Amino acid sequence: MNIKPAITKSDLKRFVELPYKLYKNDPVWVPPLLDEQFGQFDKKRNPMLGHCEYELFILVDNEKIIGRIAAFIDRLALETWKEPIGLFGYYECIEDIKASAILFETAANWLRNKGMTKMRGPWSFVSQEWGLVMEGFSPSPVVMAPYNPAYYIDHMASFDFKKIKDLLVYYISIKEGYTIPERIMTLTDDVRKRYGVHIRQVDMKNYDSDVQRVIELSNKSLINNWGYTSVTKDEAEAVAHDLKPIIQAKGVIFAEDSKGKPIGFAITLPDVNRILKGLNGHLFPFGWIKLLIGIPKLRHYRLFALGVIPEYHGKGIDSLLYRALCESLYTPETWMEINYVLEDNAPMNNAIHKLNAKPLRRYRVFEKKI
Repeated sequence: MNIKPAITKSDLKRFVELPYKLYKNDPVWVPPLLDEQFGQFDKKRNPMLGHCEYELFILVDNEKIIGRIAAFIDRLALETWKEPIGLFGYYECIEDIKASAILFETAANWLRNKGMTKMRGPWSFVSQEWGLVMEGFSPSPVVMAPYNPAYYIDHMASFDFKKIKDLLVYYISIKEGYTIPERIMTLTDDVRKRYGVHIRQVDMKNYDSDVQRVIELSNKSLINNWGYTSVTKDEAEAVAHDLKPIIQAKGVIFAEDSKGKPIGFAITLPDVNRILKGLNGHLFPFGWIKLLIGIPKLRHYRLFALGVIPEYHGKGIDSLLYRALCESLYTPETWMEINYVLEDNAPMNNAIHKLNAKPLRRYRVFEKKI
């Protein structure tokens, strides 16, 4: 087995296409669009790379690629975390402990040589794509959510990675009889009246302005969350540009105070993975037609982000946003995955339990001293 940096266009192609080979017979995996995967490693398309130093590695055996890994340093994360923590991600490997060890050791050596003392992951160059699936390997992952085979857990253990944080996933299903509990209806009615809160949908005619509001709210409301780093204007605008074709306005809402000042937001994404599953990563020749026709009909969603500014923490605004989303997205077929919630975020987990959402999946982020 031989490991080397993915330097050439051919190397990058092999790096990106490996999961499509490893998972080709996995009925749960959803092949993402190949163009979007290549875009994650293009500095012109992914502004996050502008503050990252990284190396991609591929593991080859008898000229056949059998594994890959990325090692990287996010300078903005280092400034926020105040610790020399390097990151690894995009890990894929055949079921072979020796191959796994080569990949992890190579990434660790690269990070160590850059002055890092810890190695954390799985992480990615995309917001909210962290963690290894530990529980809940089905149903299929929702849009922009990680997926992996169960044997990766053994790979992490064999390299002596330790848990640093679990990320919890819940869901609600109208078809399974979900309704908002009466006590939440009463609570949120009171919250709305007490603080004069108004709920509105994203204004697609003034989309760019509302994107700026999301940036401001995110950086105020989520900055103290574990693992979060400030979103740059370029990053947010790039994500907003990519998501605009799939967003349903009814799934992106703002909470505003009595003076019209935004105090919270929630973003749900239609689960386009339900359409992508049969496209094998390609929009052409007919995939784009399926997306164009299928997106407005989607009733499965991922709750991608929710934030409330600190001045309104503990006042029930989060529950009000959940309720508003449920009402806005309601159909007899509506299904929503709440992905993800930090395991030690007691207020958020308590609110979700009170909403009677059901546990679905658990992701884990690992760390190791290097």
